Amino acid sequence: MDTETPDSSPAPTHPTGLAKCPTGIQGLDDITQGGLPRGRPTLVCGSAGSGKTLLAMEFIVRGIREFGEPGVFMAFEETAEELAANVASLGFDVAALTGQKRMAIDYVHVERSEIEETGDYNLDGLFVRLGLMIAETSARRVAIDSLETLFSALSNEAILRAELRRLFRWLKDQGVTAVITAEQGQNTLTRHGLEEYISDCVIFLDHRVANQVATRRLRVVKYRGSAHGTNEYPTMIDENGLSVLPISSLKLDYPVRSDRVSTGIDRLDAMLGGGGYYRGSSVLVSGTSGSGKSSLATAFADGVCRAGERCLYLSFEESPAQIKRNMASIGFDLGRWEQAGSLRFNSARSTLYGLEQHLVTLHKLVSGFQPAAVVVDPITNLTALGNTDDIKSVLTRMIDFLKGRQITAVFTSLTGGGEPVERTEVGISSLMDTWLLLEMVQSASERNRVLYVLKSRGMAHSNQMREFLLGGRGIELVDVYTGPGTVHTGTARLAQEAADRAEALARRQAALRRGRGLDSERAALEAQITALRTRMEAIATETAAAKAEEDTHLETLDSDRHALAHQRKAD
Repeated sequence: MDTETPDSSPAPTHPTGLAKCPTGIQGLDDITQGGLPRGRPTLVCGSAGSGKTLLAMEFIVRGIREFGEPGVFMAFEETAEELAANVASLGFDVAALTGQKRMAIDYVHVERSEIEETGDYNLDGLFVRLGLMIAETSARRVAIDSLETLFSALSNEAILRAELRRLFRWLKDQGVTAVITAEQGQNTLTRHGLEEYISDCVIFLDHRVANQVATRRLRVVKYRGSAHGTNEYPTMIDENGLSVLPISSLKLDYPVRSDRVSTGIDRLDAMLGGGGYYRGSSVLVSGTSGSGKSSLATAFADGVCRAGERCLYLSFEESPAQIKRNMASIGFDLGRWEQAGSLRFNSARSTLYGLEQHLVTLHKLVSGFQPAAVVVDPITNLTALGNTDDIKSVLTRMIDFLKGRQITAVFTSLTGGGEPVERTEVGISSLMDTWLLLEMVQSASERNRVLYVLKSRGMAHSNQMREFLLGGRGIELVDVYTGPGTVHTGTARLAQEAADRAEALARRQAALRRGRGLDSERAALEAQITALRTRMEAIATETAAAKAEEDTHLETLDSDRHALAHQRKAD
């Protein structure tokens, strides 16, 4: 039993007054600015397998379920039972809708070999059948699938064109919004080359194969009386039906934030001004094979999960099990974040989809998981799906989409051997806010990883190179050894550092020895000074004693002289 409540809101209306009939198909109403022209026929054309019948069926079923508008589906290729079975996987209970008299399906078998022309061909019989179904269901929507089968029995081109015009006019007169499907012709939108001219709205569905990869696209060829998106838009058919992905805004008007999100490595945070990446920014990690790009991206994902936020990890090279095993060897337990629901992997070969399908898949995963961060590892695997311009276009839309949602995104990019390291194969470095470059440095018969910040918009950042070490305890960034005209990494750095430490120790020991010698010399001098002071004190004492003795002697002589003079009775 279909229990969804129809939307009772008024139908969208174009600013010029043209009433719109929303389809309910994700994305299609956005690029048509409200839906299909209400009360008019819309031609949906395309090659086999492009999704014409599905679009027509979704238009009818979603119209009933989401907008409360009954509908009629007239089929010429598949029976009602086949149509119901085909869309049952989308959650469409066609049998229930027909039982509730909100939908009617009629299958008309047309076989050219079984028809014998005995008079003028016209569509009066079709109009009678359609009219009855519209009346029985009070239908406001009609789908006809498809024109080729309907007119397959008609060989007269003039009559065919006249009846086509009459069919479109009859539908307009009924006041119903109609979707009519048609097969693509040779170098024309339709086989008869007329339908697109008498339709008010024409939607072209494309299903192309390039490099053995299939891609679905949709384009609104014309829309009388209404502005609409004119680009090709990627489409996807999945368990939710048809969805159209609007191209991101070209206005660059998404909001920005000033708060930071950790890189997962303390010292790298310090190199980026102390806080890590700006939240909602785009980050490129590029480097040659084995330089540690995935490890750096994993550190970021681990840091996001540690902070209690969600991270979506898109991998084009490794399975989730392989990623978890490999990252566990350097101390990252991604399995616990996955079990806790903080981390979600989506691993698939890049050639599984076309470029646009990857974009659509990202939209779908982000909408469902609502992550705070996304890791795409590596984007260079997309080179198998198109040229640089195609890849750059898709990645631009990915970045704009993620920035619009304030999601911090880390993209890894493989730099081919012998190519300049400060260049990416897909040419998107200018789209990135932060670019971390990992480089393999060869010296002393070994290769070592070096990391530096090539750019980081809007923040002061380090211009120093750091040696990037991977070990059982995680990622460690250490200073490289820089000397006059030389840079050492790895064991050369360790050897040089050991030599420097030995030299420093020798200097310290020599300084100690010199200090001890000076201390001895100072002690000797102090002893000499003490002895001299003692001698000087003794001399002073002796001098005082001699002076006192002399004074006493003089006093005695003077006394004796006075005594002798007294005895002589001298004057």
